[in-house]
Amino acid sequence: GSNVLRMSSGIQMKKKTAAQKSKTCSPESQPKPSDKLNPKTIDPFRAYSQPPSAFSATYARGGIPCRLVHGSVNHKLQWECPPETVSFDPLLLTLAEGLRETKHPYTFVSKEGFKELLLVEGAAEKAIPLLPRLVPVLKAALAHADDEVFGRGLDALGQLSAVVGPSLNDHLKLLLTNLLKRLMERKYREKVTVALQKLEHYGGKVS
Repeated sequence: GSNVLRMSSGIQMKKKTAAQKSKTCSPESQPKPSDKLNPKTIDPFRAYSQPPSAFSATYARGGIPCRLVHGSVNHKLQWECPPETVSFDPLLLTLAEGLRETKHPYTFVSKEGFKELLLVEGAAEKAIPLLPRLVPVLKAALAHADDEVFGRGLDALGQLSAVVGPSLNDHLKLLLTNLLKRLMERKYREKVTVALQKLEHYGGKVS
């Protein structure tokens, strides 16, 4: 009997490595921009299979300078270089994009990376010029149907508000509709109320 077992586990191993190989897509397999215009190449099923997000693609390329370190109790981030030396443009935007991820480790890396990047000295001066580009990205997280994505967006917004203070006020109009929509849902009422209080506290009175 043990022979059969050994064989079947060997087959499984083979399957696994084949699946891993097919995962890495070579640049050649990327459709060219001109292909998009050609009706023949439009795949009716494409809409359902989501392409890798900008964040996961950047992460896979090594473009995110921090990695997840598995701890026995808590996960933590390890930065390849001190976060205060990292350029906020585009990393802060990329991490904000990553808040919409639903897969591990992207969920953790984007959430924790966004938070830790905003904790560096001089974060306000670096983040404020990015607000016009950053706020629409956060809005997308707050408008997301996934509750966890919304929660991460909400946390990120609170962290950003604490750092940039009143500079965020001009941009809040963009976000308020999404926040007020969730305020109507019982499970989010408290979280959103706290977030709105934070925004008011850091931003002065929001008119």
